[in-house]
Amino acid sequence: MAYSHGVGQAPGADEWQRRTRRVLGPVCNRLFTIERHGFERLPAEGPAILCPNHISFIDSVFLAMLVPRNISFVGKAEYMDSWKTRYIFPALGMIPIDRSGGSKSQAALDAAAAVLERGELFGIYPEGTRSRDGALYKGRTGAARLAMTIGCPIYPVGIVGTDHVQPVGARVPRPGRSCSITIGRPIRPERYAGRGPEHLAWRSMIDEVMYEIREMTGQTYRNYYSGEAPPEPDERSRVASVADDAAVERERHLIAV
Repeated sequence: MAYSHGVGQAPGADEWQRRTRRVLGPVCNRLFTIERHGFERLPAEGPAILCPNHISFIDSVFLAMLVPRNISFVGKAEYMDSWKTRYIFPALGMIPIDRSGGSKSQAALDAAAAVLERGELFGIYPEGTRSRDGALYKGRTGAARLAMTIGCPIYPVGIVGTDHVQPVGARVPRPGRSCSITIGRPIRPERYAGRGPEHLAWRSMIDEVMYEIREMTGQTYRNYYSGEAPPEPDERSRVASVADDAAVERERHLIAV
C-alpha cells in the first residue's frame, strides 16, 4: 500500500513506524544476532538526538526497529527518486535532505527541529554519509546546532558489525550475521552554553560526540570530512634536517650561476 504524508502533516515518524516495529522488530532479532548496550539510557519521553556512526545501509533500519520509541531520520533526497524507497522511507520516518547545502539543507533541519519540539527522538549521522572504508570521519555540526536550539541532549551511538550484515554495495542483508549497537552517555548542550562564539561551541560539542563514538566502536578517526581529500601536511611545522640545508645550498648555487 503506497503511503505519503498528507498535506499539512508533520514530517517524521508516526503510527506507521510503530506498527512496522511491532512486526519487523522480532524478525530482525530472529534473522540477526544484535547485541544491545545502553538502551536503558534513552529517556522514556521528551526530545533527544541520536548520533550514530554510519557503516551500512541497514543502520537506520535496525535503529528504527529496535529503539523502543519512534525515531525520525534525515536521509538523502535521492531516495525519493526511486519507486522502491519513495514511499516506504518517509512512512518509516525519513526526512529527505538535499545535500547540496544552503537553504535546501536548512529546510530538513527545520523539519528535524519540529520533530524535537514535539518531544520525539531524532537521528542524524554526523558524518553525513556512510563510511566506505570503516573509518570514522569528522562530524558536521548540524546535530549540535539542533541540540542547542531545542535544549535537548545528544546520545552518541556506536554501531559495529553492520558492514558485515550488509556490506557496501550488497543489495540485501545477510542473515545469521552479528552486530552490536551501543547507546552512549548523553552529552548535554548546557555544558557548552556561553563558551564563546556559537560556531566554536557547536564544533566542541560535536567533537565530543565523535570522540565518544570512537571509544565505543574502536574505529580509526580521520579529522576531515568524509568524501574530502586528506589535508596537506603543514610544511611550516615539519622538522628541518641536514638534507634540507644541503638542498637550499644547491638552489642558491644554481641561482648564482
